[in-house]
Amino acid sequence: MDDQAFRRLLIHMGLDWAGYRKVRKGVKKRLSRHMQELGCRRVPEYLAALDTDAGIRRECERRLTVPVSRFFRDRRLWDRIGQLLPLNAAGVHRPLQRIWCAGCAGGEEVYSIKILEAQSRPAAGDGAALSILATDINPENLKRARAGAYPPSSLKELPDLLVDTCFYSQRGGRRFVVRPFLTAGIEWRRHDLRTPPPQRDFDAVFLRNSLLTYYEEETQKRSLSGILARLLPGGFLVVGSHERLPDGFGFMCRDPAHPLIW
Repeated sequence: MDDQAFRRLLIHMGLDWAGYRKVRKGVKKRLSRHMQELGCRRVPEYLAALDTDAGIRRECERRLTVPVSRFFRDRRLWDRIGQLLPLNAAGVHRPLQRIWCAGCAGGEEVYSIKILEAQSRPAAGDGAALSILATDINPENLKRARAGAYPPSSLKELPDLLVDTCFYSQRGGRRFVVRPFLTAGIEWRRHDLRTPPPQRDFDAVFLRNSLLTYYEEETQKRSLSGILARLLPGGFLVVGSHERLPDGFGFMCRDPAHPLIW
């Protein structure tokens, strides 16, 4: 599959070339294998199959996902998130209590939040537990996230003390598995960002490197409007380091302490 054919497929799926440009090599390989499995020799045949079979379309969407992440990606952002999760021994209220990680990929972002939560507690059991809804369109991503097993490269932003405290080392240090205390309070669920958001309200939505990177602008606007409707007054929207809000969202105000938080 060449770039021209790939662009055609992205347009057909309502996706954005700019977001896929740097990762297109691996995505094109996955899509080419899918075409071969279906016996589709040319992209027009593949597009016709996508339009006539919902199962084929779902599989294409799965192969279009880009689950590249790591713990505490964009370290300065996480320093600020840590400031928004204060909790003292008396269980003082914190502003971020209910969080939605939308497009959670392999779960690195979700467990990064849980690590910060653990650090904010001076003693085990103090205060109300953080509630996180973690969603992704790709069931394989959710399966990997639930398992909580990662290669050393995913943990390169973490100091050794946190690695020892929060993970079990396996296979001679070739795999690290999150400890059970990090898994509490997380609900994993399949969700397509193009569909209506979950019917609950959130103190913060992490929308990093997903909707605002890979989808075309009209889809961004429509979906973002629904997502913002689920944010509680004073809530936060967290985006990726190379992302911007689409036109028409100038009413949003940045957090003065960090440009990726709105």
